[in-house]
Amino acid sequence: MIKDSSFFKHVKGFLTVYLPRHKCCSKNTIKSYRETINLLRIFIQEEKNIPFVKITFDIFSYDLICQFLDWLKDKRKCSTSTRNQRLAVVNSFLSYAAIQDPAIMSLCIKAKKVPHQKTGQRHVKYMRQTAIKAVLGQPDVTKKNGFRDRFFMILLYDTGARVQEMLDLKLKDFQLGSSTPFLYLTGKGGRTRAIPLMDKTIKHLYKYLARFHPDGTRDNEQYLFYTTINSFKKRMSEENVSSFMKRYGEEAREVCPDVPPRVHPHLFRHSRSTHLYQMGIPLSYIKDFLGHSSINTTSIYASTDITMMKSALEGVSKKDATGNIEIPVWQGDEDMILSLCGLK
Repeated sequence: MIKDSSFFKHVKGFLTVYLPRHKCCSKNTIKSYRETINLLRIFIQEEKNIPFVKITFDIFSYDLICQFLDWLKDKRKCSTSTRNQRLAVVNSFLSYAAIQDPAIMSLCIKAKKVPHQKTGQRHVKYMRQTAIKAVLGQPDVTKKNGFRDRFFMILLYDTGARVQEMLDLKLKDFQLGSSTPFLYLTGKGGRTRAIPLMDKTIKHLYKYLARFHPDGTRDNEQYLFYTTINSFKKRMSEENVSSFMKRYGEEAREVCPDVPPRVHPHLFRHSRSTHLYQMGIPLSYIKDFLGHSSINTTSIYASTDITMMKSALEGVSKKDATGNIEIPVWQGDEDMILSLCGLK
């Protein structure tokens, strides 16, 4: 028999009521919170020999939370940023529990004193244009799956989408009859943004639709990318995408040394964003393109690499006879900026 069920009651309320209904968190956010609480449960069971049914708030303390975070880094090999994210979830859960039961408030206050660890400056990994072309050249487009895989990567790069956003795309999300064709992407927190489509991307799209969504069979509720299981079209999985992108990356690396050891979907998003920044696109435009809620998130692309530093130094030395520094062709031309970052 469970002696004190308040812990379980608050876990259920936190995951099934507070997060989805009160905070309107996305499924992915709730999944992340659930994983953290499960890890906390595993830690208590493995390291403290306390079975799940005997967990109560009485066993929680400042020290226990610190030990949990150390366990994540030492045993689970979690990064500092992941460790900090797990701490934020624990604090969020305890804050919720304290609102429901004021007796937990002192624990909540102590937990918030557990420090977040400092992380080093984040350097974004991305692929050069040569690497992108090498990876896109690997699928065998004479085969149906190869044709699909190449178009998936083309659209992923051109839109700078997250893999979940790409896989959630349905035919109804495309507005091709508009004077400026675009698609809707739904990102974190259910936020939707419109991304204009470039002419070359639209040509690839029509070829893909003709093969995978031929006229007469199209249903606006169908997923753009799907797998067929037992004659039913299902949303393609993230695992499927990761698998074929890893394979193409390994094949491309054999012919192009610029390809990094591990190619994954988010690398395309980082690559697109970095290329836009290197072309001189303002971060405020890139922020809207990526669907970031804060420009602080987008600022990671402002970390100057050696190539950009060299170009900047060369630009300073290139002066005309009047002593004026050469002005980039896009500077002051908002229409050109919008076009370069795919927003027009």
